[in-house]
Amino acid sequence: MEENKYSQKAASLFTEGYNCAQSVFCAFSDELGIDFETALKLSSSFGGGMGRLREVCGAVSAMFMIAGLKYGYTSPDDDKVKAEHYTRIQKLAEEFKKTNNSIICRELLGLDIKENSPIPAKRTEQYYKDRPCEQLVKEAAYIISNYINSTKHS
Repeated sequence: MEENKYSQKAASLFTEGYNCAQSVFCAFSDELGIDFETALKLSSSFGGGMGRLREVCGAVSAMFMIAGLKYGYTSPDDDKVKAEHYTRIQKLAEEFKKTNNSIICRELLGLDIKENSPIPAKRTEQYYKDRPCEQLVKEAAYIISNYINSTKHS
């Protein structure tokens, strides 16, 4: 996978100890006009597949939050704009699935069952070695940054 400043920033934040969602979302905080602390708080609940429920990957959730802030709809009655936005989200998910086959945390981690303990694993050298999360964070940041860049030129 290619890298860019967003994927590198997201990976750096992840290795500093931020969760997957925070790492991707906060790599874009300047671009989104959100201060870093607010961005951290806003994305904090999505790590570990939604509070370690191992559901949708936090890096993917962050892509969706970024897309919502950049392109989301505000009118509950505008079905056309709503459908366009949901199409965008589905395309982002499909792009992530191309190389990872899933957007579900437990599947990406190869877990047989949901691990719903709220206690996060200690960030050790072994933690980073055993998990694909740093790569997934990089990829999610890369996908959404490419999407943003492509919309600037269309």
